[in-house]
Amino acid sequence: MFWAVMHSSWYIKGARIVDPASGRDEKGDLFVHNGVFAEVPANLPADCGIVEAAGLVAVPGLIDLHVHLREPGNEAAETVASACLAAVRGGFTTIVAMPNTNPPMDTPEQVRNLAAKAAAVNLCHVLPAPCVTQGRAGHQMADLPALARAGAVAFTDDGSTVGDSAILAEALRQGASLHRPIMDHALDPKIAGHGVMHEGARSAKLGLPGISSEAENVIVARNLALAGETGGAVHIQHLSTRESVALIRDARRKGIRASAELTPHHLALTDDDIVADRADRFKMNPPLRSRADRDALQEGLLDGTIACFATDHAPHTAESKARGFLGAPFGIIGLETAIGVTFSTLVSSGRMRILDWVARWTTGPAAILGLPAPRLATGYPADVTLVDVETPWEVRSSSFASKSRNTPFEGWTLRGRAAYTFCAGRLCHFPNSTTPTP
Repeated sequence: MFWAVMHSSWYIKGARIVDPASGRDEKGDLFVHNGVFAEVPANLPADCGIVEAAGLVAVPGLIDLHVHLREPGNEAAETVASACLAAVRGGFTTIVAMPNTNPPMDTPEQVRNLAAKAAAVNLCHVLPAPCVTQGRAGHQMADLPALARAGAVAFTDDGSTVGDSAILAEALRQGASLHRPIMDHALDPKIAGHGVMHEGARSAKLGLPGISSEAENVIVARNLALAGETGGAVHIQHLSTRESVALIRDARRKGIRASAELTPHHLALTDDDIVADRADRFKMNPPLRSRADRDALQEGLLDGTIACFATDHAPHTAESKARGFLGAPFGIIGLETAIGVTFSTLVSSGRMRILDWVARWTTGPAAILGLPAPRLATGYPADVTLVDVETPWEVRSSSFASKSRNTPFEGWTLRGRAAYTFCAGRLCHFPNSTTPTP
């Protein structure tokens, strides 16, 4: 459907190269030939594309292990094609697809169908994370070995918690034997009830039903206990509470195979930022929590308790989000603002080294998925993003590649934005591009 700009070779000249796997942070050049990094030749090939990258930061292509593609079943909100385009414009060369489609992705055939659609789009790597349970219903396990053979990199019922502890324990055991993590949306639906935002002073002031922190904490505690008993790897999606951060920190100290992700919106926002009549921008699950929770999440990221960022890119149509806080679906988009929000909040402010920031988008998620650490080095796949960290830009969702506009960062001025994105040596996003050149 889309075509990237094609050259057999690319010369990226004068970038600041930031490569967490090697610890490299220095100015230099990169040469790409036939989809992999190679030594810069004495004489460039005649058809070599050249990118003048002075002032840009070259990083391994970003990985987002939590993306909702909405296809099949809700193509009005997003498609595989529009999500992939949003991904490369956001600097991502690899995205992990959640299974809460209609029908849910719970069979090998559906996994292969997704792979075929992504290959037809040909913009970024799309890795499937199909269901833990059949139909995401929580009653009977999906065939995890068959799904792994079809290409699954992880298993999750995202959007729903695996409520049956016996099923989750068996999934963790099978995941361990398959070398795949179990990713869980940690929220007890009985405790959460009909809440629509964090339960606290702000929800009381706005007159909106709240979701208590306990709804997350009890599931995180259960998941960590089961991971310890089974030896499986559990990944907590979109962490939101300070108690959960403490639980995961303690579990990791005990050697339990536990990891967690932090979304840009939970990093940067609290429930005090919520505007009651803007469900399109501020209704998400888990909800934005208190300032104390946000501070604990940031500390957990800085001390390594939280291994990675993830966007939880959740597109919805304007019509569905116009139903108000009580009636609108949960979720916001994030692929095209992720670099800007996280870089501005952490690196521009001086709280995090750029090497560590890049690691949370690259080597961190790769390790969770059991993938090789991406590197900007000879012989490695040429997935690379050139980031402009100097030029301020204003978030205008009307210019997004995503089909949806539900972002809390509308109108924000940020630093950090993908200028060029190469996937497998193909230039898939470049300055002033709205779609790749046909």
